Amino acid sequence: MTEPLVSVIVPTRNNARTIERCLASVRAQDHPHVELIVVDNHSSDGTDDIARGIADVVITAGPERSAQRNRGIRAAEGVWILWLDSDMYLPTDAVSAAVRTAAVTDATGVALPERTIGDGFWTACRALERECYLDAPWLHNPRLLRRADMLADGFHESMSGPEDADLRFRIRDAGGTVELAPVVVDLAEGRLTLRDIWQKRYYYGLSLPALVERHDRAMADQGSGVLRAYAQSWRRLARRPVHALGMAGMRVMEAAGYLWGARAGRRRARV
Repeated sequence: MTEPLVSVIVPTRNNARTIERCLASVRAQDHPHVELIVVDNHSSDGTDDIARGIADVVITAGPERSAQRNRGIRAAEGVWILWLDSDMYLPTDAVSAAVRTAAVTDATGVALPERTIGDGFWTACRALERECYLDAPWLHNPRLLRRADMLADGFHESMSGPEDADLRFRIRDAGGTVELAPVVVDLAEGRLTLRDIWQKRYYYGLSLPALVERHDRAMADQGSGVLRAYAQSWRRLARRPVHALGMAGMRVMEAAGYLWGARAGRRRARV
């Protein structure tokens, strides 16, 4: 039986730090049929040049990640699509494990659990947070879906950040399922600072009003799911009390960033 073609779509912008290793990890997959598509949002640091040396297809498009992913989906030829951020590194069996999980479970989508790698105290706090989610399948957003499904209803282009959760909620509301592949993807976050964390959460918060408009219980469901994951991981947190306290403070600051961004997003929507 011929293995299906999987189109891996990588949206990026000015990420020369990690793009080469990201794309090399896609090229190293043991799945025999992989198409690699990079959608670059007008990079100025050589990201697009690196991509052209590795990818099958490089497209220049924007303005945001959701639109880039949709553009890649339209260009893809695979039965399956799998999207990555350009700071993610796949283990060699990630694609084959995801396809196998979909076949065995008949899931609508397959998620790839992530772990944070990088240097510094706040990066270690983020890594501890993500460890809590490894045993919380209800929080994972899908990365592998059938291309036909995504052509019919792709990523919501008014969102940048919450579009992954939007997709998970849409699958749930339609009665579908998301299963976890038995792999872990490395997410290279570098050396995080509180400023980095605040700015990203504020930016993602700008799209929260659009998410809540589509899913009125989105924030409550997400919040309760996160707290459930922390309660389940209390032993892990207790073993690293300093990082656990840092993680708690970081999460409070992130919540404020989301809310501040959402407030600005609502103001923009009224203009």
